[in-house]
Amino acid sequence: MISRRMVLAAVTIAAIAPGWSAGAAADDSPATTISTYYDTLLATMKEGKALGFKGRYDKLAPAVRRAYDLPQMTRIAVGPAWTNLPAEQQQQLVDAFSAFSIATYANQFDDYSGERFEVDHKPTPANNGDMIVDTKLVPKDGDAVTLNYLMRKGENGWQIVDVYLSGTISQLASRRAEFSAVMRRSGAAGLIDVLRKKAAQLAG
Repeated sequence: MISRRMVLAAVTIAAIAPGWSAGAAADDSPATTISTYYDTLLATMKEGKALGFKGRYDKLAPAVRRAYDLPQMTRIAVGPAWTNLPAEQQQQLVDAFSAFSIATYANQFDDYSGERFEVDHKPTPANNGDMIVDTKLVPKDGDAVTLNYLMRKGENGWQIVDVYLSGTISQLASRRAEFSAVMRRSGAAGLIDVLRKKAAQLAG
């Protein structure tokens, strides 16, 4: 079954309906980015116990950095205050947010219990040329969880800029509310410190 913590982390393949696929497509498309990422995530889950946290982190890091536009997500999550920060502090925030994001997946997706991922290879157009890719996290027994990805094409191809749980709950909006509170209280240096501590806690 899918644990609650696994679902929450994602807001960091079998018999499939028409238009859906479990593996990566051959073309360069938004859905291909998701399928390729899911392939690595599933393989890591299957080896989760043997790999340990560091092994999972090392295996997931390249896939997360390829699938997610982490610099863009950091800028959006920080909000308007981003433009007033010095370049060095901006980079520190990107690094801290990236490490925290990868650590979240490495911590939560640590085992395999027959889950599978389904990806719709017919994305829905969104604003400004963005696309939404619909996916499902399907347990061996029980109801599937819908995870929709907002995709944007940049210099590194199609990458994720937000994740919607059950089609409506924006991961980035939740992060922005959390980050804004820390920024108001402790500034950028405080947010960097919080993200680094959270990543360390996830590592155990």
